[in-house]
Amino acid sequence: MESKHPHQNGKRIEVPKGFQDVFTHFYRAENQTEQCINHTLLPHFQIIMVFSLGTPIQFNTADDAQIGIEKCLVLGPIKRAFDYTLPPGADMLVANFKGDAFYRFFGKVILSDYLPIHPDALLGENCFTNLWRLVKNASPKERVDLILDFCKPYLRESDTAFQNISEHTEDYTVFNPIKIIAQETQQSERSIQLNHKKYFGYTAKEKGRYEKFAKAIGLLQEPPSKINWFDIIEACGYYDQSQLIHDFKHFTGHTPTQYLKFQQHICRAE
Repeated sequence: MESKHPHQNGKRIEVPKGFQDVFTHFYRAENQTEQCINHTLLPHFQIIMVFSLGTPIQFNTADDAQIGIEKCLVLGPIKRAFDYTLPPGADMLVANFKGDAFYRFFGKVILSDYLPIHPDALLGENCFTNLWRLVKNASPKERVDLILDFCKPYLRESDTAFQNISEHTEDYTVFNPIKIIAQETQQSERSIQLNHKKYFGYTAKEKGRYEKFAKAIGLLQEPPSKINWFDIIEACGYYDQSQLIHDFKHFTGHTPTQYLKFQQHICRAE
């Protein structure tokens, strides 16, 4: 998450060596004002673990479901944008899982889109509730280290099948990794597709569509006066303007021009 709100104290926290294949980064945000701060989180196809260490946070999903977070919840993979609210006194810490790290940690658990679940329910123990207490009472500098130390005994090695997939997933828009892996390993495409879904929580087709959209988002960082929509359509591999608009509505609920209008309230996880 990256916030541009002037009254939100938000900070990206890099992951130390030894854990860079587990988390992409951590993100901390506080609301030290007397008013609620509302934001939209863009999809990033990662599973996130959210710690609420102050006033309970509220997430609003694309289907208008409201999720209150008082302690800790796991959500994702985040495939569509959703709104969240930091009330006065909120203190949020978000861990972004990378690759198959969620699978390595929790095992064979499939999460539905935006399905909130307390991580203790996945492990059958109350260890995350205990971790939440430790993190809440620690200083901001100590919190990430506490979480990383907690993770060590639970993490398993990546499966060989995941390693085969991860070697071919740098750019889903260039080639079909499922077909290539199936040919190289002499397995069926169906088997590779199931493994991809198991480890990542989404299909290769879904990720390919998202990567085109993410590239368009990146190109929109230019000042509005310099944006050439037809250049963006061509650079991202869209057939026409209607396909671009369709993907923006699918992932954000807004047209591209609406996205630009509300961009200052939108957070990116990268």
